[in-house]
Amino acid sequence: MSTPAITLDGLTKDYAVGFWRPRPHRALDQVSLEVATGEVLGYLGPNGAGKTTTLKLLMQLIYPTAGTAEILGCPAGDVDASLRLGYLPELPYFYDNLSAEELLIYFGGLFGLSTADARERATTLLDRVGLGAARHQRLRRYSKGMLQRVGIAQALVNDPEVVFLDEPMSGLDPVGRRDMRELIRQLGAEGRTVFFSSHILSDAEALCSRVAIMARGKLIATGRIADLAFEVRGWELVVSGASADDVRALGLEESTREVDGRQVIELAIDQPPDRILPELARHGAQVVSLTPRHESLEDYFMRVVSQPGEAS
Repeated sequence: MSTPAITLDGLTKDYAVGFWRPRPHRALDQVSLEVATGEVLGYLGPNGAGKTTTLKLLMQLIYPTAGTAEILGCPAGDVDASLRLGYLPELPYFYDNLSAEELLIYFGGLFGLSTADARERATTLLDRVGLGAARHQRLRRYSKGMLQRVGIAQALVNDPEVVFLDEPMSGLDPVGRRDMRELIRQLGAEGRTVFFSSHILSDAEALCSRVAIMARGKLIATGRIADLAFEVRGWELVVSGASADDVRALGLEESTREVDGRQVIELAIDQPPDRILPELARHGAQVVSLTPRHESLEDYFMRVVSQPGEAS
C-alpha cells in the first residue's frame, strides 16, 4: 500500500486570546486526515473553520500545539520534502516593483534553477495562467485577480508533486474561475496531489475526488462526493407525447416547464413518481427519463455544519 501524500494525525492548534488574562482558543481540534497520492481534495468550511490554520501548519508557518503532520512521508517542514511542494497563500503578496516574469525567475533561482531555465519556466507558466501578454508589467499595476494568477504560477515554478492552494478562486472573475478550475483539473490529470481550501462549494463539487468538511476547528465529514449521504429532494421527470393541458389536468403546471417539445416535471419528495406515471400514460405520455434530485454539496454542507453537537 502506497504512503499517503499528506497525513494529519490529531493536529491541534491553540492560540492565546485576550490582553489582560489570555486564554487558549482552539482553532484546530484533533484533525486526522489522509490524502492519497494524485488525489484532488477539497478542504471545505466557512470562514473561521480552521482551513487556513491547517495549511499554515502544513507549511510550518506556525507550529502545532499537539498532533503531527507528514507530507510525502516526511514530517511537515522537512527541507527535502518542501522542495517538492507548491503553495498559494490566501492573500499572496509579492514584490510589486518586479514584473511577473522577474518574480518567477527569482523564485526559480530559490529552487536552484539556472537563470535560463527559470526564464523558460516563467514563460511557460505565465502563458499557462493567461498572463503571457502582461509578463513585463510591474506587479503594482496588476488587479487582484491577476495577482492570484501570478500566485498560481509561483506555486508551480518548481514542478511540485503536491500543491496546496488556499482559496484559489479568491478575487477571480467568472473567466478566471473557469480557467482556475481547468488548471486544477489538469494538475490532477498530471498525477499531482492537490489540496485546496475553499468555501465556494460549487467549485469543489466540480473538481474534487473527495472532500473534507470543517466547522469550528473540527473535521465533521469526509468522503467522496458520490458516497456522502446526500438526501433525495425529489425527482425530475421528463416525458414526451404529453401536452401542457395534460399536465395541467394532473395539477402539476406550477412545477412543469416545456423544453424542446417535452414536459420537464419537478416532483417533490411527497410526490412519488409511481403515482404520476399511470396518469401520464393514460394521456399518451412516454417517459424519457426519471432522475432523483439530490441535495447539492452546498445543501449537504449547511446541513452537517448546522447539526448540534458536531463541533464546539
